[in-house]
Amino acid sequence: MSIYWNERIRNVEPYVPGEQPKEEGLIKLNTNENPYPPSPRALEAMRAALSGDMRLYPDPDAERLRGAVAAYYGVDPAEVFVGNGSDEVLALAFLAFFDRDKPVRFPDVTYSFYPVYANMFGVPYQLVELDSEFRLAADSFDGGQGGIVLANPNAPTGICVGLEQIDAWLAKHRDAVFVLDEAYVDFGGETAVPLVRKHPHLLVVQTLSKSRSLAGLRVGFAIGHRDLIEGLNRAKHSFNSYTLDRVALAGAEAALNDRDYFEQTRSRVIATRERTAAELRARGFRLTDSKANFLFASHPEYEADKLFRQLREKRVLVRYFAKPKIDGYLRISVGTDDQMDAFLAALDDIMRR
Repeated sequence: MSIYWNERIRNVEPYVPGEQPKEEGLIKLNTNENPYPPSPRALEAMRAALSGDMRLYPDPDAERLRGAVAAYYGVDPAEVFVGNGSDEVLALAFLAFFDRDKPVRFPDVTYSFYPVYANMFGVPYQLVELDSEFRLAADSFDGGQGGIVLANPNAPTGICVGLEQIDAWLAKHRDAVFVLDEAYVDFGGETAVPLVRKHPHLLVVQTLSKSRSLAGLRVGFAIGHRDLIEGLNRAKHSFNSYTLDRVALAGAEAALNDRDYFEQTRSRVIATRERTAAELRARGFRLTDSKANFLFASHPEYEADKLFRQLREKRVLVRYFAKPKIDGYLRISVGTDDQMDAFLAALDDIMRR
């Protein structure tokens, strides 16, 4: 530990991303990346952006990209904020909307970056306990808080909360910003964007990393009331006005505009997820009802951490979390049909032994 670190950095426990291996030939089902390439139109737009104009700063307001998001979701561009991946957008939301004297609340099993943001910005937080089926009760957020953060579908469980319940929570808790992280919503969930006009304290955050196959580009966005968007802009322009470069702006806009390609690849991921889920259940696995591009599975006769290591030996990467309540589960990203067949074959070999 460096003597030059300040107290905040000494005390924070950083987020640990999934393994990004350097060796070739691995079946990579551990970081929820899309198995299909980005839209050809997005790739063409990114190549075109690599011109002499790279000497110029990009548009700090990302007007064209914000317009594309607004057109897709039927909102006003002034209700859209874009950033360097949804992780940055979420971090700015913690910075802009949550205070040090009021706790923010989120589930005890969820995206593990949330407590990192809270600790980094000195925001107290309280964990809302999920039940044995990894679900929230209707009264989960009763008791008062300075903010609510909810991944929907949740990570790593993939479970989705219906819009009727989201609407009820929003109506009941009007005094705090409700951040809804919809990173995986395109794979079977229902976006809460239509609720933004009804609830000015709702901020919906999405990413182009998953359903648009642009994890390497780092583009995320938020949709909310103009007042919330202005708060995000004030936070952003307090440390970096140019969070998205010219290539990212061009590729993201083109990807959003290529709706046919998006529908094709999304449908393929969903079909493969359902087929693989049926195969795992036939082998005795228990699975949550995932509406994301991954499966969350456990087996009563096999320890998850051992399966994780044995699959790694067979050059198949999945994700294991050594944490309470979920240390008996594996999170398995949905790959191509061929990749999932290879995963199942490796699993069968392990189980036979």
